[in-house]
Amino acid sequence: MANVVSDADFEELLLKYEHSFKSGDLVKGTVYGFDSEGAVVDIGGKSAAIVPNKEASNDNKKAEEVLEKGKEYEFLVISEPDENGKFILSRRKVDLFYAWQELKKLKDANEIINGEVVQIVRGGILVDIIGVRGFVPSSQIQNRGTEYKVGDKIEVKIISLDEEHNNFVLSNKKVYSDTIETAKDEIFSQIEVGQVIKGRVVRVTDFGAFVDIGGFDCLLPLSQISWKWVEHPTDLLKIGEEIEVGVFDVDVSKQRITLSLKSITPDPWEAAAEVVKEGEFREGLVTRIKSFGAFVEIFDGVEALLPHAELIEYQNSKNVILNVGDKINVCVLKFNPQDKRISLGFNTPEEAPKEEENKTEE
Repeated sequence: MANVVSDADFEELLLKYEHSFKSGDLVKGTVYGFDSEGAVVDIGGKSAAIVPNKEASNDNKKAEEVLEKGKEYEFLVISEPDENGKFILSRRKVDLFYAWQELKKLKDANEIINGEVVQIVRGGILVDIIGVRGFVPSSQIQNRGTEYKVGDKIEVKIISLDEEHNNFVLSNKKVYSDTIETAKDEIFSQIEVGQVIKGRVVRVTDFGAFVDIGGFDCLLPLSQISWKWVEHPTDLLKIGEEIEVGVFDVDVSKQRITLSLKSITPDPWEAAAEVVKEGEFREGLVTRIKSFGAFVEIFDGVEALLPHAELIEYQNSKNVILNVGDKINVCVLKFNPQDKRISLGFNTPEEAPKEEENKTEE
């Protein structure tokens, strides 16, 4: 319960000291008690002093909620003695002064600051930083879709200070971008083509997936996801998945790193070279059908094109319509594992129509 200070108590304070204070002085004083106006403070002069409730703190709390009886504080004299001989003091302005000094240091050091959301306003949010409210515009929030609420914590950096008007602007986006730049510098100083590293899938597009390798997103192209045909990255990858990838290419000038899953798995063409022979028939799996022919996988991870004319001849001779997933016997006409090239046909080379014979018939 607050201690009520009587007029007799004031008189006792007035008689204790002979000191002179003026507006703007920074003084030390001990909290003597509390009344309806605020806190009564002994500042060591032939005078009593009052800290009005509105001058007690920056967060609109009453004096008795933030000041402790018997404890010494620094105060700013904001009004010289009234007709009753009372000085008016401010603890709020002292706190604000020290807070601004600290804010300047934080800005100069480009520090990441943990703030608390205190109000949602038009165009952004207000965040409490060491007792002072700063503004984070919507344009300076990294994840624009995030819906903050009062009490949420947010990491920010100070991008501008205006002490005269008691306002400053914060950025959550700058925290992210600066962190990314730091991560980039560290990554590019260490990474090399051929390295195997761990990453996390953070985004998927039609042309590949983006993998976070420690604060920096790198592209894993569709063509580097698997030796087998992949229609879309989501066929094999999902967002949030942790994977091991190989470093396929590093372009320092463009600040770009390309990753590969193929590079860290055995090349199926090398294995196929041991078993696949020209002139032999092999059972294959139809993986894709296009207007110019069908792609057939004749060895795990190795596929080749059966040209449209051969496809039509096969379907006519067998009286079937091929679909993806069907199995088919095809002849390996040519096989070049070094260049990863295969020519397929429905007939063996000896059975295939000769070009000269065709011309003669014409």
